[in-house]
Amino acid sequence: MSEFEKPSIFLIEDEQDLAELMCNSLTNYRYHVSHFSRGEKALAEFDKQLPDICIVDLNLPDIDGMELVKKLEDKETGVIIVSGRDALTDRVVGLEFGADDYITKPFEPRELVARVQSLLRRLRKKKPKTITRYKQAQFANCVFKPESLSLKTMNDSDETLSRAEGEILLALLKHPFQILSRDQLLGENSAPYDRSIDVRMSRLRKKIESDPQNPVLIKTVYGAGYMLACEVNWV
Repeated sequence: MSEFEKPSIFLIEDEQDLAELMCNSLTNYRYHVSHFSRGEKALAEFDKQLPDICIVDLNLPDIDGMELVKKLEDKETGVIIVSGRDALTDRVVGLEFGADDYITKPFEPRELVARVQSLLRRLRKKKPKTITRYKQAQFANCVFKPESLSLKTMNDSDETLSRAEGEILLALLKHPFQILSRDQLLGENSAPYDRSIDVRMSRLRKKIESDPQNPVLIKTVYGAGYMLACEVNWV
């Protein structure tokens, strides 16, 4: 999402009057809101677009709200639960299932707007949304789809990456022509002198390089890390 683009929100709420109030409040603050009264309809819409935030009511007519939140966990979108359930266990379970925030009904519309604004700020600091809103990356005659970890190589063969390989490739694709350290590629839980990055990088090169022994796409910058040396187009 660019700084000039309206943040997009999926509102999944079956109470029509409340949904209308929430939509109006968010729209007044220049958010683009799509309302769904059924959870399955919202899930189907994810094939067409990826919102910045989903606001989910737990008491939906077609799917349990907690189940819906869990399905959204891998969708690269922020999640706010709104619910009349005020028990501590519901709050804890909702957050454990992947929600970023939990608002108990009834609430003031301005509180909802404030929670949305706060979550957007956290998401922007965490990672850029300009990439995660798109479905696939095209680079060097290859196509990578992060959500399914599928990779179409320059030889037109289809590969499925491991989660670890996919995370490393995604990090490189987000930052072409930038040197990324081992810690940046492995994450905060990497141990000193962890050599697993070398193994994963070797596997990646075998899948995307025409000559893995003399790589031209993923380059090693000795003493610094790795760099993706090609243009990336997100579509």
